[in-house]
Amino acid sequence: MTLSAYSWVMLGSIGLSLGLWTRVARRDRRLPYIYLAALAGAFIGAKAVYFFAEGFLHVGAPNMWLQLATGKSILGGLLGGYASVELAKRVMGYESVTGDWFALVAPVGIMFGRIGCWVHGCCQGVVCEPAWYTMRDRTDQDRWPAVPLEIAFNLLALAVFLALRKAKRLSGQHFHLYLIGYGTFRFFHEFLREEPRVVIGLTGYQIASLAVLALGVFGFFSRKRATEALLAGSNVE
Repeated sequence: MTLSAYSWVMLGSIGLSLGLWTRVARRDRRLPYIYLAALAGAFIGAKAVYFFAEGFLHVGAPNMWLQLATGKSILGGLLGGYASVELAKRVMGYESVTGDWFALVAPVGIMFGRIGCWVHGCCQGVVCEPAWYTMRDRTDQDRWPAVPLEIAFNLLALAVFLALRKAKRLSGQHFHLYLIGYGTFRFFHEFLREEPRVVIGLTGYQIASLAVLALGVFGFFSRKRATEALLAGSNVE
C-alpha cells in the first residue's frame, strides 16, 4: 500500500505532537493515557462534525465511503479532544492543568494538517478576483488563500502561547484562550471558504466554531472562578 503525501503529512503531525507530549509525560505516568484519550476523542469529534457539516451530502454517492473515510474537521477534533481529556482526567483522578501544554501541541498539529490540505488541494477559499494574495487552484481559478491564512493564524497563536508561557502569564488558561481565538477566527473566516451552507446561510463549520468559542469562554471563566476560590480559601486563617 502506498501512502499519499497528505497521509504522510498527517502521520508526521501525529508523530510530532506525540514527541512534544512525551516531554510532558515524564512528570506523571497518567499523562500518556490522557494524550491517547485526546487523540481518540479528537478523531471521533473530527468525524462527527465533518459528517454534520458536509459529509451527509455524500450519502448515496458513488464515492461515499472514500469521502467519509477521509473527511475530518479540526473544529470537531478540538471539541472531541477537550471532552475526552476532561473525562480521562476525572477517571484517573488527575487534577493538574494540561491545557497549557495542549495550547502548544494543537497549533503545531493543525499547521501540519493544513499543510496536508494544501498538498491535497482541499479546504479551499472562495473564487475571487485575481490579486497578489490569491492562489490558483487546479482548474486555474483564483481563490482566497484559506489554507495559508489558517497556517499563519496557528503560527501566531503558537508564538503568543510561547511568550505567555515564558512570562508566566494566564497560566492554566492558554488552551481556553486558543479555543476562543480559533473559534472566533474560524467563524468569520468561513465566509471566505468554499463550504456548503446548511443552516440560515451558515456552514456547519460556523456552527461548530461557535461551539468551540462557547466552550473556550465557559472553560476560561470556570477556571477563573476556581482559581479565585482557591486563593480566597488559602487566605482564610
